[in-house]
Amino acid sequence: MTGIAADLRRYLQDSRDRMVASLDGLSEYDIRRPMTPTATNLLGLVKHLAGIELGYLGDSVGRPAPVRLAWVEDGSIWDDADMWATAEQTRAEIVDLYRTAWRHTDESIAELGLDAPAEVAWWPEGRRRTTLGSLLVRVVTETAQHAGHADILRETIDAEHHADATPSAHYDRVHAAATSHR
Repeated sequence: MTGIAADLRRYLQDSRDRMVASLDGLSEYDIRRPMTPTATNLLGLVKHLAGIELGYLGDSVGRPAPVRLAWVEDGSIWDDADMWATAEQTRAEIVDLYRTAWRHTDESIAELGLDAPAEVAWWPEGRRRTTLGSLLVRVVTETAQHAGHADILRETIDAEHHADATPSAHYDRVHAAATSHR
């Protein structure tokens, strides 16, 4: 792989690695617990991104995923079943699923090339046809965005575990500036 395909693949892998690293050293509770009002959680983000890659860079480019996702098969994906891990789903299972998606995506990029035709079945009629390259840009962007979410969630969890830590001078400056606008 060379040129833009190699660059996109490298950026995608950097964000993938950040996503998986966000789980390191945390308890099962901390990787699963809802951290926002919409229940965003670290392991759910990993699960979601596995499905994104398998759908957009597998099924949509004519390379069916090597595994079937129960939440896609039963339609519960539309009720956010891809955004959290059930009690029965293990960290290892979801991380392994994500790594399976990586391999499948990387094979799609290498075998098909960026100009390969794609069709996204769940998009509105008339907008479904695209290319692998366009979908790859979309997936790189979404993965980087969710890696940023994971960074914030992880920072919040880590701060809770060190609640006795004194805020930094920088934190105090930022807080004072915000408070001045109350």
